[in-house]
Amino acid sequence: MSSTKKSFKSISPILMTLVCTLFVTTSVSADQPKAGDWITMFDGKNFGSWRGYNRADMPGCWTVEDGALKINRKGAEFEGSTDRGDIIFAQPFKNFEFEFQYKVSKGANSGIFYLAREIEGKSIYRSAPEYQVLDNENHPDAKMGRDGNRQSASLYDLIPAVPQSSKPYGEWNEGRIVVKDGKVSHYLNGHKVVEYTLWDSRWESMIEDSKFRGWTEMIETGGPERTGYIGLQDHSDDVWFRNLRIRSL
Repeated sequence: MSSTKKSFKSISPILMTLVCTLFVTTSVSADQPKAGDWITMFDGKNFGSWRGYNRADMPGCWTVEDGALKINRKGAEFEGSTDRGDIIFAQPFKNFEFEFQYKVSKGANSGIFYLAREIEGKSIYRSAPEYQVLDNENHPDAKMGRDGNRQSASLYDLIPAVPQSSKPYGEWNEGRIVVKDGKVSHYLNGHKVVEYTLWDSRWESMIEDSKFRGWTEMIETGGPERTGYIGLQDHSDDVWFRNLRIRSL
């Protein structure tokens, strides 16, 4: 009996240490976001995993300039059909947090697509929601649509970004898109500006009440897997992107 008590006393501190360690570890883990590691999507030097939509190469109108991924305006050097086009990051995502910075030239227009599918013969915007990128002051699209739903960070032609916190052309903006189980949020310069839910009845009603009426590819964003690509739009204007990174949620 004394031997058992002695043995118990000798291992008791060890057991207590293990129990305490397990408790602390569990408590810390419960407070940590269950997210994957951040993936750097552009290193400021080369195109890396970016490629043209529905093609294996990069359209010639995209260049690297001062550490930024740049879409160049339409000009003599970018007139050929193979020189223009939208691009995608060649890894699909389902639930994710995507951060980026962008700036536009005077009067410029572009966009960021997400949950995009590559559908032969159809443009990327047929199947993907768009985070609008725009010079609100000088591009006519800012005054079109409904209630400002074509201004920067809006869900293009569907939901306006409120508050509208876009900086003037030539200045860098900070954006973020979060998608989690169909719940989507747009952020612009520290503000949550758009929030909505994919694939419910309201989503379908919004599509049918917009310029996308009848686009089943848009209603079925992400397809059966509800997964897709991040894309950047070539709208034939000078626009820069940098500090692009993403992580799965």
